[in-house]
Amino acid sequence: MRSPSRAARTMIAMGVASTLLASCAGAGEIGSSDGDLNVLMVNNPQMADLQKLTAKHFTRKTGIKVNFTTLPENDVRDKISQDFSNQAGQYDVATISNYETPIYAKNGWLHELDDYVRKDRGFQQSDILRPMRESLTAEDGKLYGQPFYGESSFLMYRKDVFEKKNLTMPKKPTWKQVAKLAAQADGAQKGMKGICLRGLPGWGELTAPLTSMVNTFGGTWFDKNWKARLTDPEFTRATKFYVDLVREHGEAGASQAGYAECLNNMTQGKSAMWYDATAGAGSLEAGNSPVKGKIGYVPAPVERTKASGWLYTWAWAMQKASRNTDSAWKFISWASSKEYEELAGRERGWSNVPAGKRKSTYTNPDYRKEASAFYAVTRDSIAQTNPRNPGLQKRPAPGIQFVGIPEFQDLGTKVSREISAAIAGKQSVDAALKKSQELAAKVGKEYEDR
Repeated sequence: MRSPSRAARTMIAMGVASTLLASCAGAGEIGSSDGDLNVLMVNNPQMADLQKLTAKHFTRKTGIKVNFTTLPENDVRDKISQDFSNQAGQYDVATISNYETPIYAKNGWLHELDDYVRKDRGFQQSDILRPMRESLTAEDGKLYGQPFYGESSFLMYRKDVFEKKNLTMPKKPTWKQVAKLAAQADGAQKGMKGICLRGLPGWGELTAPLTSMVNTFGGTWFDKNWKARLTDPEFTRATKFYVDLVREHGEAGASQAGYAECLNNMTQGKSAMWYDATAGAGSLEAGNSPVKGKIGYVPAPVERTKASGWLYTWAWAMQKASRNTDSAWKFISWASSKEYEELAGRERGWSNVPAGKRKSTYTNPDYRKEASAFYAVTRDSIAQTNPRNPGLQKRPAPGIQFVGIPEFQDLGTKVSREISAAIAGKQSVDAALKKSQELAAKVGKEYEDR
């Protein structure tokens, strides 16, 4: 097992601050062994539903009280890395992704879950979709996370707006076709822009859709020998295409718009199209959504590859330092269960079910009826992902919308700041990529020397 990288050691150092902050909260709140759980999670809509349902159903059934802390995506990543790297034990369970899971496991920060899965036959581990199971399994062959929901990416568009403008969305669009449609749909309604694309800095924000575009244009962050390739023609063309598209036909304030802002724009009729996570469809098709029934869904746009959807899951992971491991598993198994999906379907609406993780979800007649507009595209997008080979050349590490190394959290965020500055008009794409290439080359050199 490789020793912790510089980035990982930085995370550990950052954890000291977490310990100081935690100590101010009172000892009873830190890793308490009274059966109560402290759960840290991202503030996405499906997690908000879970928080509302937990006390009424999980706590009433098990007697286990769950204390939730919810934060925006960038903030929650920082806080989780601080607490888990330091093994402070402030949080028993946290939402981490298939990017962090193998890295955290390698560093000894997570509690393996295989024994719990074997004993808990009611959980039905075989029902978890293969790409999700594999993405949460580390190099040691052990399982370290259970998906709350899984996602790929696709293109969402306003069917009514396209019909009114006599526009036709191809069944499998290319990015060049999307750019043309964005120009034609721009201004179709008062205050409506042609497309929404993330511009908010963050390796899990702007970098995700940009990297999936880079892949399908034939680019890569690193070649198989760890040479950085951010100024190669393919990477440059993709980035200029992305920046030009969002600057010319994207949302207002694009350099500060992430997933949440684009979801709001699409819901409020401010965008005719949106390329992003398949998980967004549940909110768009919710019973109280003003655009319910008005959205069409097609696969992620391509250029030189056959598919370009990403693979991602927000998953539940147990901190190694937790003193409430049995209670933590009970919560994880409930929150990732078929039982919870059925509960969420009944009480929050089937379109809001945290899908993308279980085979049974896609055979459930209630879900198929409610999610008829998007479930098949989502299922197929997840099935077609290939994290080991998402582009046109061999990669030195797995990942579609990220590079599966600890340093990418820092590198991806720094590069995203440069690209976001280009979106804001503060510098050219060439200048942004020149700086980004230098950053990536330093990371690549470390791996070349190992």
